[in-house]
Amino acid sequence: MTLRMYNVLGREKQDFVPLEEGRVGMYVCGPTVYDHPHIGHAKTYVSFDVIVRWLRKSGYDVLYVQNLTDVGHLLDSDEDRILKRAREMQWMPMKLVEFYARSYFEAMDALGVMRPDISPRASGHIPEQIAMIEALLHKENAYVVDGNVYFDVGSDPDYGKLSNRTLDEQESGKRVAERSEKRNPEDFALWKRAEPEHILRWDSPWGEGYPGWHIECSAMAKKYLGPTFDIHGGGVDNIFPHNESEIAQSECANEVPFARYWLLVGSLTVDGVKMSKSLGNFLTVTDALKRYRPEVIRAFMLGVHYSNPVDYSDGAMDAAAKGWERLYNAVRLVRRAMNSAQPGSDGNAILDRLAKARADFAAAMDNDFTAPMALAALQELT
Repeated sequence: MTLRMYNVLGREKQDFVPLEEGRVGMYVCGPTVYDHPHIGHAKTYVSFDVIVRWLRKSGYDVLYVQNLTDVGHLLDSDEDRILKRAREMQWMPMKLVEFYARSYFEAMDALGVMRPDISPRASGHIPEQIAMIEALLHKENAYVVDGNVYFDVGSDPDYGKLSNRTLDEQESGKRVAERSEKRNPEDFALWKRAEPEHILRWDSPWGEGYPGWHIECSAMAKKYLGPTFDIHGGGVDNIFPHNESEIAQSECANEVPFARYWLLVGSLTVDGVKMSKSLGNFLTVTDALKRYRPEVIRAFMLGVHYSNPVDYSDGAMDAAAKGWERLYNAVRLVRRAMNSAQPGSDGNAILDRLAKARADFAAAMDNDFTAPMALAALQELT
């Protein structure tokens, strides 16, 4: 069966045909490392772990790139999340990001998530980001105001094609506070002027400053995968403005298509409510692992299609634990039956039944990585 996947760019399921036969270039937006990873991160990165595993199982040589945002992620108040957290903890910003980067990888290791082939950091790719900004200025897709550089969304007629938003429909100020110095409220920052108290700063043609949030992914994807690559992944919550801005600045700077297939993972709620520290329902991966085995957490996350939302609750997790235990018991029983089977006995029937389960499993995964149906094939075998 041909591998098919739902491409958010175009809103349709498509046959997967990589740029280069047998090889896949894949970029996934990684976390901003200013706090411990939570179960929402688990939903996203377990999903892409399964996707990468299936691509490799299908014979593809996958180059998997997942960035770490360690500078430039702005709050609605125009304040960098990392700097805000560093001040709260009275730490140097780079100490903060090192601490939480380790926390992220340790949590993913515990969940059985394979590490990416490359984990580039925004702070380590400032020259590449500056070079892309200079290209956008040269092509008149960006402009400078008092040390700040903004992307002019009006210069890109395709802006909004991923989220299907027109400029008239877009709301300003979702990630960066509206500034009167912008030509349009929807324009987004490529480079920010560093105020005297801003400790993370680099020299640039426009003065000392730091990159905006969106430009890092465009610059690093191009460096490691080229201006056009196969698959871009991320969370559906970031489709606008982050992913939309990635496409606009990349295609304007490089004058070629950016990512060919877009796979976006659905969000996670806790007992039907969006997770938030202020609501007291914030759950880290470490805390979840104190209560459930990593295999159970993975089974729960894969109980819905990767693109759909999922609601974390004690009842749902207990059900996932029972389902995983049934599967594990079935594995033991099948191994015992196969080890004791004699030629011409029921051993052949077991092998035939396993072959059917494998075929059903593969058909489900080839159909847009539909893990719930793949698990159903295993439960039917059980």
